[in-house]
Amino acid sequence: MTNRALTDTSNSTTTRHELLFLNYFRLAQALVYVGLAFTPAGVGWPHLDNIGLARVVAVLYVLFAVTIVSVTHMTRTLGWLSILTTLLVDIVAAVLAITAMNDARIGIAMMLAVNLAAGALLLPLRLALFLAALATLGVLGRTLLDLPHLATADDRDLLESGLFGMAYFAIVVLCNVLGRQLRASEALAEQRSIDLVNLAQVNELIIRRMKTGVLLVDDANRIHQINESAWMLLGNPSSDQRDLGRVAPELSRRLYHWITSGKLDETATQLADGMPEVVPRFSRLAPNDDSLVLIFLDDTSLVSRRAEELTLSSLGRLSASIAHEIRNPLAAIRYSAQLLAESTEMNATDLRMVEIINNHCSRLNEIIENILQLSRRERSRPETLNLGDWAHNFV
Repeated sequence: MTNRALTDTSNSTTTRHELLFLNYFRLAQALVYVGLAFTPAGVGWPHLDNIGLARVVAVLYVLFAVTIVSVTHMTRTLGWLSILTTLLVDIVAAVLAITAMNDARIGIAMMLAVNLAAGALLLPLRLALFLAALATLGVLGRTLLDLPHLATADDRDLLESGLFGMAYFAIVVLCNVLGRQLRASEALAEQRSIDLVNLAQVNELIIRRMKTGVLLVDDANRIHQINESAWMLLGNPSSDQRDLGRVAPELSRRLYHWITSGKLDETATQLADGMPEVVPRFSRLAPNDDSLVLIFLDDTSLVSRRAEELTLSSLGRLSASIAHEIRNPLAAIRYSAQLLAESTEMNATDLRMVEIINNHCSRLNEIIENILQLSRRERSRPETLNLGDWAHNFV
């Protein structure tokens, strides 16, 4: 859910940037209309076929552009229906501007292509093609209506309008495809960044929970990072103590010796009172670069504990083997004592001796059984336990 939310936020940010570009371009486009409509007559260009219409369209379009920019900043974004409506207004304004200012028709038609391209990035392909068709029909319709009134009978304006229509469709399709590819690439990059952040968090958690102490020290002998095990092995220093020379002088001395000579002192040392001895190991974070050094502190008590566990395990197996070997001669001794007890020629003293042998054989057999019982690994027997009753009884 978090990854999807981050991706959606990224997509909304991209859409907002594209929408802001369209709105500001529309505002610049409206200012161009105003400049063309209110050009002094003495300049001579452009020739305004309908001065009143040109100025009304320019003023209304500027007001519309300013309103859309303000609404976008207040609402942060616009829905697809609002974007479609604004682009329809752009097409109508462009067609009316071409009608009123025929000399600037090529520039106005080219600016309209930018509006359609931005719309193709923001809208689905069908709606973008619909807008391109409307723009083409508007430009062609205006040309067809003006052809009977032209002084010359050539079809240059009609050809230009047809070419602009083809360009509109090509631009819309191309921008829509590019927009989808860019969004897919951005979503993939965002997902990769999220995966890297999660991986970094996992690595940090693993390092923090490692039994081996890990420190990152720079060339100024300052501790940059430290995990929990290293913090405990250094005697639980305060968070503001970052100077390795003050926190662990012996470790700082060994680090300096390793950097200058390249030799590692592998003897165990105690870095703080009451803490177990450790064996420091050093490693450069980058080859041939002493600016950052990783220090690993191996707790010798863990190694000793593991060795002790191995020793106890070996002793247990040895004891079980010896006990098993003792059972056979012990059984022979006990069986022989039982046969002697059945003899009729033995006096009371001999019978007492035989009884003592049997008693001690029984005791020794119990000891052997106990040793063998300890060496066996019985299967666990799961039991259903009511934790509430157990806790109540425990309290």
